[in-house]
Amino acid sequence: MRRFSFWAGLSALLLSGPALAQAPAPLTLPQVIEQALAQSSVAKQAATNRETSYWQYRTYLSNYRPQLALQGTVPNFGREIKPVTQPDGSTVYRAVSSDFTDLGVTLSQAIGPTGGQIYLSSAVQRIENFYRDERTYNNQPFGIGLSQPIGRYNSLRWARKIEPLRYEESGRQYVEERENIAQRITELYFDVLLQQVNADVARQNMRANEELLRLGKERFGLGRLSQSDLLLLQLNLLNSRKALGQAQLDAQTAAVNLQSYTGLATEALQLTIPEATAKLIVAPDQALAQARQNRRETLAFRRRLLQAESEVAQAKGTTGLQATLLANLGYTNSASKFWSTYNSPQDKQQVSLAFSMPLVDWGRQKSIVKTAELTRQQVQQTVAQEQTTFEQSVLTQAAQLGSLREQLELSAQADSLAQQRYAIARATYQVGRISLTDLNIALTEKDQAKRAYIAALRACWVAHYRLRALTLYDFALQQPLYSEVAKL
Repeated sequence: MRRFSFWAGLSALLLSGPALAQAPAPLTLPQVIEQALAQSSVAKQAATNRETSYWQYRTYLSNYRPQLALQGTVPNFGREIKPVTQPDGSTVYRAVSSDFTDLGVTLSQAIGPTGGQIYLSSAVQRIENFYRDERTYNNQPFGIGLSQPIGRYNSLRWARKIEPLRYEESGRQYVEERENIAQRITELYFDVLLQQVNADVARQNMRANEELLRLGKERFGLGRLSQSDLLLLQLNLLNSRKALGQAQLDAQTAAVNLQSYTGLATEALQLTIPEATAKLIVAPDQALAQARQNRRETLAFRRRLLQAESEVAQAKGTTGLQATLLANLGYTNSASKFWSTYNSPQDKQQVSLAFSMPLVDWGRQKSIVKTAELTRQQVQQTVAQEQTTFEQSVLTQAAQLGSLREQLELSAQADSLAQQRYAIARATYQVGRISLTDLNIALTEKDQAKRAYIAALRACWVAHYRLRALTLYDFALQQPLYSEVAKL
């Protein structure tokens, strides 16, 4: 009758299944990573940082392209009493009501190698005296000029060396951040998975303890089990129920942590145990070569050294002799009518060289330059140390990959053996051939082997994404990770 009731209930459940709410399908690790990279806040922040770097690079490029500007003052009306110098040199205060407006167009182009600027200009001014009803135009239809600093810091030349490296670095940093996100998701994924496995183990243990307690009560009634062992069975059942409740709470907490990082829903979140990582043999030298070629650190080290050189050049360019050469030529004319200013325009030339040079600065120039040079030396030492540390981390991670894989295989074998041993121990206990203590030992070893396997699996997957992040290279597909996905 009991078996009939079981099958009847199962049939009713299957028949009514479509009417019930279906539980969500379990998620795999690649699915969680893919969804998180598409919708999580950290992934969107990485994309925003990448886009910000793109527009900063666009700003840098615009500094080397022609700039067309319109400037002027329209209107510029004033009514006041002003001192007016007379032909005999005396000054008389007169009421003045005038409008002085000007309008000009300038096309300028920076000269990167020299740091100067060349420009074309056209400007017109109009002065209108309302008291005398006079109007005068001053027109400069064409002008060309040059502004060239001498001995000064050339920011354009140094930016041409530094900014392309910074932009390329940002693209690789974007890929690196995505791999770091995948690594962090893997850690959180296995946190949830471990707690769910603990809950499943606790649930299985609780059911097994319920069955053992039922069998123990029957044996106790027949006088074949001591009261001490019966109490131990009851205690095991209580502990298994307590462990189940705690594991469920821990699983919910871990799921909330995963959801807050990835944006996934936590309701009925079920995860599948991933397959073992691909069995790869990565030579440390190969990993280091890929890291040097793909990682942003290689570019960052060069950029930081160039920035230190730039600061030395800036220190030298802001002290000592500084001069600016200004030269322009063009045409100009004035008349009472605007179109008349184009008749017989006059030449206009100007050349000037402004300079400044300290004569006595009490060692100020020397101290500024020396400070910059010492800073450059410190940067060189720091970069050398960071480069050594980075390369060592790549070599260590690549060397550990094979050991972690071996540990995973051993943990899988231990888990299988522990499961088999517990099944045999439970069946042996049911026929009364081993003690309850031996059964509890087999149970503990089974649970420990399962957790050890999950921990070893987690270590392999984390190391997998860690190596990808350190080298920006997919050793399974034999291709770099930095591709068009990082370019805008």
